[in-house]
Amino acid sequence: MPFRDLIGHERPTAILKAALLHDRVAHAYLFYGEDGIGKRLAAMRFAQAINCDTEVGPDGPDACGACRSCRQIEALTHPDFLLILPDQEQANPQIKIEQIRELEQQLIYRPLVGQRKVCLIDEADRMTLGAANALLKTLEEPPAHSLILLVTSRPFALPATIRSRCQSLRFSAPARTQVEAALIMKREIPPADARFLALVTEDRIGQALQAELGSTRAQQDEFCGLVSTKSLQSVTTLLAAAEALHKTERAPEALEWIGRWLRDLLLVRVGADPDSLVNLDRLSELNAAAEKVQPGTLIELLDEIAALERAATRNVNLQLALETILLRLRDAVGAQTIAASSS
Repeated sequence: MPFRDLIGHERPTAILKAALLHDRVAHAYLFYGEDGIGKRLAAMRFAQAINCDTEVGPDGPDACGACRSCRQIEALTHPDFLLILPDQEQANPQIKIEQIRELEQQLIYRPLVGQRKVCLIDEADRMTLGAANALLKTLEEPPAHSLILLVTSRPFALPATIRSRCQSLRFSAPARTQVEAALIMKREIPPADARFLALVTEDRIGQALQAELGSTRAQQDEFCGLVSTKSLQSVTTLLAAAEALHKTERAPEALEWIGRWLRDLLLVRVGADPDSLVNLDRLSELNAAAEKVQPGTLIELLDEIAALERAATRNVNLQLALETILLRLRDAVGAQTIAASSS
């Protein structure tokens, strides 16, 4: 498949095509940006374009997607292409030094059929220290016929010595309109559902294309119910829900959806365009809750959730954190006052 089939990423694509056109391809690139936005796919297309068997067309260098070389790279069977991934059998998947040693052995020899030997290292930030040091030696003295593509959503986790030896290309999430159009065309779903998935995934096209619409809607119903005025009236309900979600390891999922609800409340409170609301179909409920809450409180709660997400790998008591968020939200929207008056 050619570059033009990528959704978004016009600037990095233009840079890569210019490098191909003028024969100025670097020996190593670092593709970085958020998760699920198409970095690895762009790296695959670059690898295909370099070794494509088809002549350059009027639109410049690109992958045809149909020749033998393009099809073999797509199928991961090309003799001059190597994909390195973290070992998924580990509790904390890592790229081991043995995998980098295999890369070194591949790059020693000249290409068998292509223009270059290409190695794509996905989630490169997961290299062990030994693996990173081994790769650094290759980057310092790369064979002329080699190309190393590193893909990561955490460039700061890579050693500075590796980053400095790569040409860095930043990838950003596509525009929401692009994501929605792709979802409507590729998944054949209604515009309202395309808009919903684009917002839920924050325009991460890879995640949006793979997200299961039915289960995502079910999550929305469940967690919007948890933060509804009726649920917030009962402390017992909130504490029981927090305990159950923690036991089933769904507390992070709950915090993510509560964060979306808080964001929507803040947007409604400050008079933002309703089109930017994830929970647009619950606008009346959002309006009612937003009248009772102060923007500063919502910002504080959103900051707390963001801090919890950053500390996800540490020993954090998520049940206690979830209880605290829910009880503070209850206080913020005045649910305790409503409960007292109704009784």
